[in-house]
Amino acid sequence: MKALLSVDNLAIEFATDEGVIRAVDGVSFAIRAGESLGLVGESGCGKSVTALGLIRLIASPPGRIVSGSVHFDGRELLQINTRDLRAVRGNEISMIFQEPLSALSPLHRIGRQLTEAIGFHHRMSKKAAREYAVSWLQKVGIPDAQSRMDAYPFQLSGGMQQRVMIAMALMLSPKLVIADEPTTALDVTTQAQIFAKIREMKENRTSLLLITHDMGVVWEMCDRVIVMYASRIVETADIETLFAAPAHPYTRGLMAAIPKLAGGRNHLTDIPGQVPSPLDYPAGCRFQDRCPDVFERCRTQDPDLVTCGKDHLAACFLVYPDKGA
Repeated sequence: MKALLSVDNLAIEFATDEGVIRAVDGVSFAIRAGESLGLVGESGCGKSVTALGLIRLIASPPGRIVSGSVHFDGRELLQINTRDLRAVRGNEISMIFQEPLSALSPLHRIGRQLTEAIGFHHRMSKKAAREYAVSWLQKVGIPDAQSRMDAYPFQLSGGMQQRVMIAMALMLSPKLVIADEPTTALDVTTQAQIFAKIREMKENRTSLLLITHDMGVVWEMCDRVIVMYASRIVETADIETLFAAPAHPYTRGLMAAIPKLAGGRNHLTDIPGQVPSPLDYPAGCRFQDRCPDVFERCRTQDPDLVTCGKDHLAACFLVYPDKGA
């Protein structure tokens, strides 16, 4: 099946006082129509920067996209002009940001921000646009939606702000939704409502790129998974394969850290250390200092993604045909 979104060798850098850092380093993946792709990894691995780069929301300066291609529904998003890109954002590709208060304008009421988004992409009277916006606030679980339309973002709780962002992202029925930790500030009941609404949209061939730390959410919502570490993809597979047979030691560490109901009061397994700074990536494999299976080759050579099963890739010498020898 032809990909709706195809990303090839995307690289993004930022200029800092300490030097230039590469936050995204040669990332490639594709999403088909109606498919849900999970993007997982610890904070600092490059997940959110990758998502922002897809629709050219990297602040420049200090950031810049230094290479790559982002092909969406017949268009190269890194090459089209700003006017055409604005027509894509919000309408064909929408994004649920991790920090809603920074994404919503503090100077305008919720209703104005919602109706302006509708009016920018669709011909609709102000009355009809307001009614449509109210209906979506109700769909995402906001009580007394009519009065909330006249509130400023700072007058809403963090959970309410997040629901407004979700309504804004979903209400125009985009072809692709990029969701960056979309339900972090929400209770489990509201989370279930939001994910049910996203599932409804999937039936209409809406695709989803879901960035999350919650592997339970990944299992419930995603068809395939990408694992990122230190600015690169280290493993990708369909959801059943990844959970049943993770190939990369980092992925296995993430899986081991998932709380389990069975087995009594066992301690959670953690991954020692932390993600290295892009200014100080080690030679060889970037996971070497935290890896329980590290050996000499890992210190000097950098593994590429290789096939280790059907539609299953991992960047680890342990899955190489020579088994790392």
